[in-house]
Amino acid sequence: MSRLESSRSLSTGLQRLRTKRGFTLIEVLAALVIVGLGMLGVIQAVIQAANNGTYLREKTLAHWIVMNLVTERRLMTTPPDVGTSSDIIEYAGQRWRWTVKVSETAVETMRRFDVGVGLADAPEGATLATAIGFYGTAIAPAGMSNVLWDGRRGQGGPAPGDQAGDGEPDPTDEPPDELPADGEQ
Repeated sequence: MSRLESSRSLSTGLQRLRTKRGFTLIEVLAALVIVGLGMLGVIQAVIQAANNGTYLREKTLAHWIVMNLVTERRLMTTPPDVGTSSDIIEYAGQRWRWTVKVSETAVETMRRFDVGVGLADAPEGATLATAIGFYGTAIAPAGMSNVLWDGRRGQGGPAPGDQAGDGEPDPTDEPPDELPADGEQ
């Protein structure tokens, strides 16, 4: 092999080596930027999911507290006083601020109460859950849907089958005293 041939084979070998040597620094940096932006999007999605989970947990706990307060007010033996009251309670390892605003309604014997609950360290008036409840004697008893809105105790509308509203069943709804004999109509 001559010197010329060996230099030619060496130069073609170098050219092949240059074409097979891999990525340039610019290509590697561009790939890292693209991967970094993708990872940033994934991390933000995970953070958002964690924040949503925390918010939903707090909202659920606040709703439970609101419903407990509504139930407590409805089970009271005397009507709540008209006005606003609030307090801070501990529930599920957190401090919560509740507010109850009791107001009169158009029905004399009924009171409306608006209940709101939020975290104790949140700004005043920031609530996570609210509910409205009613207290009074003009509420239909269990199993009834009609209410006489005069608010007298014991009033709940006509009993089932009492069309006249006088407490007596409608005579046309009563079964006959005697059943017809066989063959008679």
